[in-house]
Amino acid sequence: MGKIIYQPKGKAQEYAKYAANTHVGCSGACSYCYNRTGITAKVLGGDTPTLKKCLKDEDEAMQIFMREADQNIEELRKHGLFFNFVSDPFLPETIGLNIFAMRYCIINGIPVKALTKQTWWAEDFLMEMEQNETAWNLDYHKVQELIAFGFTLTGHDELEPGCATNEDRIRAMKVLNAEGFKTWASIEPIIDLDASWRMIEEVREYCDLMKIGLRSGAKYDKEHLRFFMQRIIALADTYQFKYYFKDSILKATGQTRYPLGIFEVDTSYSMFDDRN
Repeated sequence: MGKIIYQPKGKAQEYAKYAANTHVGCSGACSYCYNRTGITAKVLGGDTPTLKKCLKDEDEAMQIFMREADQNIEELRKHGLFFNFVSDPFLPETIGLNIFAMRYCIINGIPVKALTKQTWWAEDFLMEMEQNETAWNLDYHKVQELIAFGFTLTGHDELEPGCATNEDRIRAMKVLNAEGFKTWASIEPIIDLDASWRMIEEVREYCDLMKIGLRSGAKYDKEHLRFFMQRIIALADTYQFKYYFKDSILKATGQTRYPLGIFEVDTSYSMFDDRN
């Protein structure tokens, strides 16, 4: 589709129809990260974020992003744009270009879905938005309507040495949600069910959507997984958050997607569609 904006394949399609990557590599250094250990690690991995090789510099990246967004604007307005799969959009090395791209999306009515394990940026972002002295320079309410902040929550800080703690991520989610922003959680990969359940319980009141998936190659007890899913369904009925079980967990438990609960969603669900 383009050098920056593209259509994800495989398991990534369960998160987004369209995504944007300006960088490869991530200083989070998560031990379970497929981009560091999988067959594409040499291309996408590494613990140092760098601009993609097909991009000469950030100025060129900005021009390319705007052109690709304009060329696909109707599709992007309909489905939104995900930031991002092969790095973290809120690292010191990546945030400038990603903020530029997100701002351009919002100006043009394109919903933005960001996923991060970093929190250092959140307080400054909120302060600048309130004062309107940031590079965003946009109406606060327009930004609230068109961006959803997601945090990966595993409950295992020791496996994520370059990231904010899981508790810090939860605090950031709570603050952003209280300020009127859409928030969501990636409960993936599940390292162990107890830790993931603890994360779900902690964010149940200020998380609009949870996406839940297994760790690639890991073994899980089928009945324990089924019970885990039943607890999530019951919790969602009480706190009314949406949830999506990834294909990995459905396959492991031998279940179909419907009917698992009234707050279950599929890949067509949009956090930005008031009809949902």
